[in-house]
Amino acid sequence: MDCTSYLFGFKGRINRARYWMAGLIVLCWMLFLALLLILPLGYFFGSPVNISFSIENLLVIFDPAALGAKSRSEIAVIVVNVLTMPLFLWVCVATSVKRLHDRDKSGWWLVLFFVVPSLYGRLEEYLPDSYWVLPLALIAFALSVWGFVELLFLRGTKWTNRFGPNPLGKEQMRARSAQARQRATPPWDQESEIEMVPHKASPPPVWRVKPGA
Repeated sequence: MDCTSYLFGFKGRINRARYWMAGLIVLCWMLFLALLLILPLGYFFGSPVNISFSIENLLVIFDPAALGAKSRSEIAVIVVNVLTMPLFLWVCVATSVKRLHDRDKSGWWLVLFFVVPSLYGRLEEYLPDSYWVLPLALIAFALSVWGFVELLFLRGTKWTNRFGPNPLGKEQMRARSAQARQRATPPWDQESEIEMVPHKASPPPVWRVKPGA
């Protein structure tokens, strides 16, 4: 798998090590851009700029009141996020989908692991203070932990699944049940193993096992 497919493609499988490596690559990109832009932005806007990469900085553009309350340096950070975060999110989603493929799961599981808990986190402040909300909080927390463990720690399938071969190259056949093995074993055909060889003279023909049987 080439670098472009590894970071940006949605097909195939990647193992745990390559998934961890993709996260490290995204982190290095963020640190590099932060160091590259912090001095120019501070120079042009005349104040220290704390560059951070967050989805919150993307969502604020849809809230005119909150955007209007931002300072010039904060708006500069938001612009940087708008220009760079889509790339980071694309890499995170693409590699997460391929990691789920390694687990023989569809990429749509990301909706359950990340989107649902994120929606709950944003709606939590609007929910009433009630014990009825507690199950929702527990479900959101359980889904987050499940997704975290699934993507970062669990091994992929050792056999070729519906998304491709084992990325480690250590192919292993899926274990078959006793019934499947019995169906795969052809029954012994007595006539195919024994043939009658006639003699050219008496005594009468005799039976013998076929050569190579």
